[in-house]
Amino acid sequence: MPQAHIWIGDVDEELTAKSYIVPGLGDAGDLSFGEKCQD
Repeated sequence: MPQAHIWIGDVDEELTAKSYIVPGLGDAGDLSFGEKCQD
C-alpha cells in the first residue's frame, strides 16, 4: 500500500485581541515549538 501525507486546514471564525483562536487553542506556535523568549 502506498504512503501519503494528508494536510488539513480550516479558517477560524473568531480570534481574541491577541489573535488567539476562540475557543481556547491559544498560541499554536507555543504548543509546537515552546514558549517565546521574552527579554
